[in-house]
Amino acid sequence: MRNKRIFFAAALLGCISLSGCGGSKKRQIAVIPKGTAHVFWQTVQAGALAAGEKFDVEIIWNGPPQETDYSRQIQILDSMIARHVDGIAVAATDRDALNHSLDRAAQEKIPVTVFDSGVSSKNYMTFVATDNYLGGQEAARSLGRLLRGKGKVGEILNAPGSVSTMDRERGFADVLAKEFPGIQIVGQQFSMSDRARALASTENILTAQPDLDGLFASAEPGSVGASQALKSRGLVGKVQFVAFDSSDSLVDDLQNGVISALVAQDPFRMGYEAVKSVADKLNGKSPEARIDLAPHVIMKADLANPEIHALLHPDLKKYLK
Repeated sequence: MRNKRIFFAAALLGCISLSGCGGSKKRQIAVIPKGTAHVFWQTVQAGALAAGEKFDVEIIWNGPPQETDYSRQIQILDSMIARHVDGIAVAATDRDALNHSLDRAAQEKIPVTVFDSGVSSKNYMTFVATDNYLGGQEAARSLGRLLRGKGKVGEILNAPGSVSTMDRERGFADVLAKEFPGIQIVGQQFSMSDRARALASTENILTAQPDLDGLFASAEPGSVGASQALKSRGLVGKVQFVAFDSSDSLVDDLQNGVISALVAQDPFRMGYEAVKSVADKLNGKSPEARIDLAPHVIMKADLANPEIHALLHPDLKKYLK
């Protein structure tokens, strides 16, 4: 009888250690965005959660409030490595800031996918991102056509060290120089991924260049701030504005003529593919080293397209409960 009690006690402890006799707990994938304040990242989160449901993994979503809080992102990444999560997907706030942490993840044999913005480290498995250089090129071509190849333009940059937006800005400048030599970039200022600062930066450019013909912003905060500046100065329709990223307010501004063209990403799919790549690795598959997502140039007339509507208005409530 005593031996039977010992046997059942051992079996009970085994069940507890497995979080229930039905089997082990779900594997955990940490998803760490650049920031959590903007709609873009909320849509990434929805895509990540959708993939979590599809591939039966638990998503641990945690990121710094602001995209410029480099030290906080390092702390979050290090904490996920310390708790030995099964996999990690991270959007780097800075090209170099996460390198030591990625080295530690590799030592712990934790598969890592980098998404949205690249790193200089080679210690990751897959890179999932919009083709940001192409997005910047398409933004320049859209603005070049709107200005018929001539004029002065200003540029609201995002933040130093952010590879994704730096690639957009490089693509934009390269196309203007090669394909539209009659267009001159006469002012550039950083928004530091902050809408209020983007508003002030745009005001500064407009004050210094009262005859400005065009404007480009390389990310959502800059796009929102620039839109506000154009509206407050009564320059809607007078300054051709190409914005990058999407939100409800930016779509409204496109509809109302504040924005001439919108270069949109697919953040839902980005979050989904980032988690899928890690889940595939955990399931013994070999994910691709690079997954490029195409940018979409959207004009006002395109808003009636059902596919564009679905891209710009994902059902976040379905996943962000």
